[in-house]
This record gives sequence, C-alpha cells and structure tokens, in this order.
Amino acid sequence: ALGTLFGDPPTLETATGVATLVEITGLLLLVCLVARYAGTRQAFVLCTVLGAVASTALLRLQLPPTVMEAAAQSSFFALGAAAAAATGGGLRTLETRRIRAVHEARRSQRLQLAGDLHDFVAHDVSGIVVLAQAAQVIGADRPEEVLPLLRQIEASGLQALGSMDRTVHMLRSSDGTAPAGREATDASPPMAYGLEDIVDAVDRFRTAGLAEVRLDMDRSPERIGRIPREVASTAHRVVVEALTNIRRHAGTAPWVTVSVTPGPERPQPVLTVSVANGPPTGGETAGGHLGDRERPGASGLRGLAERARALGGTLEFGVHGEHGWRVTAVLPLD
Repeated sequence: ALGTLFGDPPTLETATGVATLVEITGLLLLVCLVARYAGTRQAFVLCTVLGAVASTALLRLQLPPTVMEAAAQSSFFALGAAAAAATGGGLRTLETRRIRAVHEARRSQRLQLAGDLHDFVAHDVSGIVVLAQAAQVIGADRPEEVLPLLRQIEASGLQALGSMDRTVHMLRSSDGTAPAGREATDASPPMAYGLEDIVDAVDRFRTAGLAEVRLDMDRSPERIGRIPREVASTAHRVVVEALTNIRRHAGTAPWVTVSVTPGPERPQPVLTVSVANGPPTGGETAGGHLGDRERPGASGLRGLAERARALGGTLEFGVHGEHGWRVTAVLPLD
C-alpha cells in the first residue's frame, strides 16, 4: 500500500497491478477474520476502515476520468468488503448459536437430573418417615422390634446418600467437569438408572410397608439388555414416582402391583410399565400419613408424561377399581 501510494509516479505495470489485487484480497480476508473473531465494537470499526482501504486501493494506481466512475469502481470493491464482512458475521452467528444451544442443553440436562435427584431422595425419605412413624408406634409396647426398624432407616438413609452422590457425579459429567483426585481415576462413569434398579426400589418399598407387593418383570440380562437406556431410565422413574405417591397418599393400601412387560401388541414394539394399588383401608384419604402437601420441586406424573411423549410414548394415571389408583406408561422400544 505504501509503495503504490508514495511511488513516483504511480505506474500501471503488470507487477504493480497484481500486487494491488493481492493487497485487496488480503484486506478482504482480514475483513472476514475481524468480523468473525474480534469484539463487536472493534469489528465494526476495523471492518469499516479495512473495507474503505480495500475499495479505494485501485485509485492509488490511476484516477478515473470522472468522479462517477471513481465512485462506481470504489462501490464495486466495497461490495466485496461487505460480502466478506457478512461471511465473517455469519460464521460468528453460527458459533454463537452453537454455544447457546450447548449451554441450553446442559442446563436442561442439569435441571432434569436435579428433578430426578429430588424424586429419588423423596422416595427414600418418605420410606424413612414411614419407618420412623412405625418405630414411634411400637416403641413403647414392643421395644425389641425397634432395632430392625432402625436398621431399615439406616439402609434407606444410605440409599438416599447414594442417589445424591450418583446424581452429583452425573451433573458434573453433563457440565463438562469431572471429580478430582483418585475418585476421577478409580470410579467408573455414573450410569442412569435402569430396569435392574426397579427390583431394588420395589424391595425397599416392600420392606418399609405392610402392603403385599408383587413385581411382574423379566429379570433376565438378555431381556434387560435389549431395552434402550433412555426407555429403561424412564420406566424406573415411573415406578419410583408411583411408589412414592402410594407411600405418601395411600400408605394403608393392602396391595401394590408393579408390572414391567412387553406389549400390548402394536405396530412397533413397546414396553408397558404399570403400577397399581388397592383402595386404602381405614377411610384414609389423599395425603395418607405423610400429609397432603404438594411437592413443588418434583417433576411429578405430569412431568413424566411429557418425558414419555418425548420418547413417542404415553403415560396415563387415574382411579383404578374401587378407590384404587393406577399409573400406566407405554414406551416404544424403537
């Protein structure tokens, strides 16, 4: 630029013309890079300056005979600068959208895991409350039965702590961070809950209450391995939420049935998850022994219904039989 500006006199030799075209190309590339990577204010100022320099580069070699021709020539090269700026700005916009999408996905995943943590811990804590209430009832008359209840309370507390640890590890993984130290190298990556965890949830529900609990599920590793992880995780969440609601609102239900089976037959293979309970005895109404307060932090059955719809399935719940209750989820396996 300095050579063509201060040359005495400017020439139209081929070498000089080629050098000027290289200069213009370099300026347009700079405009694109500045629009892509520089700060917003810096990009605006620098792109304006570089675009003006690129659009007037040929005027240093030869001035057109009229002002209109000079303006037309400069406008033509200014279009190239505008196109370069638009290209860089478009790339910046795509990157901004990508970063925003990643942040939104991480936030959504963290919120989902936090909701899962709330509901898993609520399931264990509700069991602890039931056992503590039972210990208060029988403590005075049958003190020898209190110790087994305390052991069950301890086991439920440890289960709640395990659920929190597991979810915190998953929260860290979803945020792109990992535990430090030995835990980062020795611990295996946390896995989402699946069908195999349903058996443990049902067993803990059975030991913490008096209801007759029946589980209908094929526990073979081959069958469990064929279920997609997201479907299995949703099935586990449905069972945990339904059992927690039974414990909270129908604590004296005489029987509870949990069914996790294929079918019914549809155009595509599905997994049907059903949790039903009998009518509470003793005139118990909604709320049971644990009160009728809502759980604003939980995702609840409506949140699980949205999750089932996201998988292409359905979740229905309502009165079953005479004052009983049933939750049924149908989840496609494709």
